[in-house]
Amino acid sequence: MSNVVDSAKPEERAGVAHASGNRVAITLPDGTTRTFDAPVTGKEVAASIGPGLAKAALAIEVDGVLRDLDWPILADAHAKIVRAQDADALGLIRHDAAHVMAEAVQALFPGTQVTIGPAIENGFYYDFYRAEPFSSEDLTKIEAKMAAIVAADRPFRREEVSREEARERFAAMGEDFKLELLDAIPADQRITLYHQGEWFDLCRGPHGPSTGRIGAFKLMKVAGAYWRGDARNPQLQRIYGTAFATKKELDAHLHQLEEAERRDHRRLGREMDLFHIQEEAAGSVFWHPKGWTLYRIVEDYVRRRIAADGYQEVRTPQLVDRVLWERSGHWDKFRQNMFTVETEDDRALAIKPMNCPCHVQIFNQTLHSYRDLPLRMAEFGSCMRNEPSGALHGIMRVRAFTQDDAHIFCTPEQIGEESRRFFELLKSIYADFGFTDVKVKFSDRPEVRAGSDEVWDQAEAALSAAVEGAGMETTLNPGEGAFYGPKLEFVLRDAIGRDWQCGTLQVDFILPERLDAEYVGSDGARHRPVMLHRAVLGSLERFIGMLIEEHAGRMPLWLAPVQVVVATVTNEADAYAYEVRDLLNAKGVRVNVDTSPDKISYKVRQHSLAKVPLLLAVGAREAAERTVSLRRLGSQSQESLSLDAFLALCQREGAAPDLRTS
Repeated sequence: MSNVVDSAKPEERAGVAHASGNRVAITLPDGTTRTFDAPVTGKEVAASIGPGLAKAALAIEVDGVLRDLDWPILADAHAKIVRAQDADALGLIRHDAAHVMAEAVQALFPGTQVTIGPAIENGFYYDFYRAEPFSSEDLTKIEAKMAAIVAADRPFRREEVSREEARERFAAMGEDFKLELLDAIPADQRITLYHQGEWFDLCRGPHGPSTGRIGAFKLMKVAGAYWRGDARNPQLQRIYGTAFATKKELDAHLHQLEEAERRDHRRLGREMDLFHIQEEAAGSVFWHPKGWTLYRIVEDYVRRRIAADGYQEVRTPQLVDRVLWERSGHWDKFRQNMFTVETEDDRALAIKPMNCPCHVQIFNQTLHSYRDLPLRMAEFGSCMRNEPSGALHGIMRVRAFTQDDAHIFCTPEQIGEESRRFFELLKSIYADFGFTDVKVKFSDRPEVRAGSDEVWDQAEAALSAAVEGAGMETTLNPGEGAFYGPKLEFVLRDAIGRDWQCGTLQVDFILPERLDAEYVGSDGARHRPVMLHRAVLGSLERFIGMLIEEHAGRMPLWLAPVQVVVATVTNEADAYAYEVRDLLNAKGVRVNVDTSPDKISYKVRQHSLAKVPLLLAVGAREAAERTVSLRRLGSQSQESLSLDAFLALCQREGAAPDLRTS
């Protein structure tokens, strides 16, 4: 496993405060305390609470650290018994499953070396060194062998050994990668092995009681990898799997994956003819006419909303001399993500990765009074960031993108009200796009940052006060703030339960200082403004990708690039079809006409695949009666409407939410 050693010293194995004499006091989550003879194990703590808990226990959390149930607690501690249904158990279950998978592989394919294999966000993996590639049929065999190991219910057992003994064992087994791992372990750290029956691996744990407690699992795929992530090292084969406490949870996860595949914005982008990406412009989007229409709908909607909320829109340069980025701190803290070019006079210019320093330049062109504040400056800024090629993902993760960026220059006293006002705007915009489940993360100071601790204390306190004043609930996201200030991250949950981080709000006392921004206060003296960095959608490209997946391509009528297709039943109705199109165009409806000689059933199928919300079938009768036969996307029925009634329907349902009159 990747967690190969336990660095805790013996006297640190449980808690900070040592027990007096031979007794330890264990404080449980409900605040009650139980005392035991030292040492006491998690099994004994669980048994003292009740037989039901003893049977359900997988591990014990001791002073915030997950431990085996057999771990000896030597000192007073706060402890919590972890069961399969607890959130803390999922990583443990997947860790156990990884070990079982490694045993199954080595049993089926002798000579295969195991390297490392951690539990990860959605499952687990193990990297193997083997000359022959694993096939999909091999995964089926491995799963079957894993099931047999689980059914055998072999106990997990921790063993502490000397470095020399560990080397002898792994050398005898031909495990060269384990020997390299052993060499990398600091001399003052103990070597621990975990056994399940006769099989064992180098690992620091923890593990559950036995293989039979793993629950439900499935192997997902095989991928290539390099030893320690370095292409100069031997190539490995990585087998990915996932595991859950119950089959119901596993089935729900697999269903989500199937839904995600069906909704994949890259596939839908091709099918709906919205955009494409090609190797010659990796990380940049080729927007097709319908895709660019969708882009403009989203952009224009946000532009109207922020204009109504008092923002002034600006436009700033793409190329900016490194001198400004050095002054702002980005050159030092963000340089690895910036694209640069050299001019003929040897000046280094950076393609802007963000808009904030440029907005300060506009602010600084005028000496503002406190009466001018807050000043809300917005830009749909085209930015570029040097993202690793392996991180690129459709239009969700790109190098060239546009931010719905804005900066609010205000006084310290205005932070709370401006934050509250932004929260309301953000929630309203999200709701209009169909996102109502919004979580908020509070990201505090990162390890690499600008400014003093005193400034960070002030910024974090101001943002905390703003959150509290708005009555918002947040979860802490430690160390993930921007280098110039703490931030809130707004996370949207989509239709199939996935979370997407979109909007942000950051409180910044540092950039105005570094770039010498000032305003004249009511006392006649000059003061530094506070800078609130904020975005609602974040990257427009990424948000549009989210929209496509949220709606599985079936956009609400106001967002659909093509809202209506008028399809003729016979060529006798061609003239009427074009008349309908012209009337709809005059009302601002996005409409196409299909007068091809294909049968109407074929036209219905093709335009349904293209996710057109409203399909009108018109023939000689409709032309004579000035009606239309309406079929909505996903419906097998159709209704007859007068042309005037349909025009009214389009205006009522097809207008953007902020433009609707009723």
